[in-house]
Amino acid sequence: MNSAVVYRSQVRIERVAGPLRRAYLPAESQPVLFGVHSEVAAHYGVDPRVHEPHATTLDYLVAAAAG
Repeated sequence: MNSAVVYRSQVRIERVAGPLRRAYLPAESQPVLFGVHSEVAAHYGVDPRVHEPHATTLDYLVAAAAG
């Protein structure tokens, strides 16, 4: 069994404002924005008129698992 690490993800996250975060991901030329929307925003009490809706990290995890 080979236990050598073959890949280590280099990701950087910046908090922009409120729930909005900017993620710098490998192989992407532009950062990805994470935030909240719909039921998630309501759960956390985030007003969509104040903070523009964006996909959540959960949305990205579900999309990745479904692929």
